[in-house]
Amino acid sequence: MSLMVMKHYPEEFKADAVALVMSDPARTISSVAGDLGVSRETLRVWVRAAEARGAQQATAASGKSTPGGRIPSDDVLEEENKRLRARIRELETERDILRKAAKFFAGETNW
Repeated sequence: MSLMVMKHYPEEFKADAVALVMSDPARTISSVAGDLGVSRETLRVWVRAAEARGAQQATAASGKSTPGGRIPSDDVLEEENKRLRARIRELETERDILRKAAKFFAGETNW
């Protein structure tokens, strides 16, 4: 009988792996999992958890207002948009780095 060892992955790795799956709808969870060396089922669980967190955040954000029930001003909204655009650029850069690393390591293992 073989023993199964539970691997613990850093949260940053999990987030990057999920971003990699969600960034390209043409890629399957199986192909990304194979490239990263993780179980397909493990990656699927991470993706579902991220989708659930996103849905919870969207629900919470839909009821968001400033103290006193006022609607946020245009300046506040513009600042948030600026921050979110910067975060998107950062995540796209991370995704591109992960893609390159996955291709490199996938090519390296073909002896």
